[in-house]
Amino acid sequence: MSILNYLVPLHHNVGENMSELVNRDAYVKRFDRFLDEKKMRKTPERYAILRCILAFQSHFTIEHLAQSMEQEAYHVSRATLYNTLQLLVEAALVRKHVFEGLQVQYEKAGNTPHSHLICTHCGKLKEVRDNDFNAYMNARKFTAFTADYYMLYFYGTCSTCARKMKKQKMK
Repeated sequence: MSILNYLVPLHHNVGENMSELVNRDAYVKRFDRFLDEKKMRKTPERYAILRCILAFQSHFTIEHLAQSMEQEAYHVSRATLYNTLQLLVEAALVRKHVFEGLQVQYEKAGNTPHSHLICTHCGKLKEVRDNDFNAYMNARKFTAFTADYYMLYFYGTCSTCARKMKKQKMK
């Protein structure tokens, strides 16, 4: 069976867009090259994990990934999940986020540049895209350093928690 078969979802979306398939193919090819360079095996489990990750539209945890794999009736150990995620991070296909006070989260690399707003009260995570800020960062030059990407986290209080806190103060 071809490695690409592991990337085709078990449940096809009728309106699936061609660019998503091309993007998937690019991820697979990059992972193939990475595994070849590292002289590592191309296992069905690794590609099934990559397929599940590519289906996520936002951040995910190891638990979300394990549940997704189970829903696809694909059983892999936690060790395989952690090890494959680490390989995908090394291959620059997945980004790892360690948000203060929250469980480690991951997201597909290559998403539109964005910052993260994290509520320190409830743990809510929101992505914010700011084209002006992104343009500024992309134009920014550093002495003796070339930036590949950046991550920016803002910690504070979300509007829901702020309202709850205000109501509690009024009591």
